[in-house]
Amino acid sequence: MSKEASNRLPPRRILTLEEAAAKKQALEQRDAEIRGVSSIHAMREAIRQASRTLPVMAEVPRVKLRDAAAFRERAMQGLPFLVDCVVGRWPLAQQTPAILRERYAQLHVRARVGDYIGTAFAADRAMQDMTMLEYLDLADAAEGLPPYLGNLELRELNSMCHWPTWFEKMGPPRFWIGPARTMTPLHCDYDDNIFAQIWGNKRIFLSPPHHDEYLYPREANPILFGSPFNPEAPDYGAYPLAHQAQMIEVLVQPGDMLYVPAGWYHQVHALTFSLSSNRWARGVPYVMRQV
Repeated sequence: MSKEASNRLPPRRILTLEEAAAKKQALEQRDAEIRGVSSIHAMREAIRQASRTLPVMAEVPRVKLRDAAAFRERAMQGLPFLVDCVVGRWPLAQQTPAILRERYAQLHVRARVGDYIGTAFAADRAMQDMTMLEYLDLADAAEGLPPYLGNLELRELNSMCHWPTWFEKMGPPRFWIGPARTMTPLHCDYDDNIFAQIWGNKRIFLSPPHHDEYLYPREANPILFGSPFNPEAPDYGAYPLAHQAQMIEVLVQPGDMLYVPAGWYHQVHALTFSLSSNRWARGVPYVMRQV
């Protein structure tokens, strides 16, 4: 057998419907165990039911927190809020975007390219591997939708971030880098989320979990649902129920940290060159601790 033949991977076997269903069930059970809940489906329903009892928000409040206990007390109300005086102290927040070219030019990254907004929750969306320098040059030259570095685990950057210990258990920090017009379309994650705006400005739209009945959600996986509705360019002809969805707009600026409770829909749009990072909790969502 030739060396080329020995290195060739075996053909990928297509799962039967029964095998695919069993695999999905096993993954959901694993995710439920990680979060300490009986089932992901039950968790989603509990979040949606708790959402129906929440007061209507006109705007996202800005707060200062003494400690983790103060955060948890506030988070159990089930509503988003902005936190001051955390991110601005990070060493990374005190740098400028020039550091990406000067210190991290050869860092390996994977960019979302093409129509990554229209295919945001598809398993086969277009991605391209490159260096940070190649990405920055490509983003600068883009005439259409700029490529986007989204949901990347960049340990080199995280070494300059000092995350608060507000969750008992957290997933790894994820980084989001891109120029103006890069966007993550409307979606919800069924995990509590803290979102740090490090450089630049972003516009975020938020909608409560039970308003998914107006947002035509599509399951990407059991803890991630996307919506085709764009609150910045609403097409009520295609999505008439979206008229009834509450949308809360918030502008996040450098130094802001936003708490997004589990199940809240959010759309994130860069207004300038932007660096953001977030972490998802891996536990029982705080709003469920009141039901």
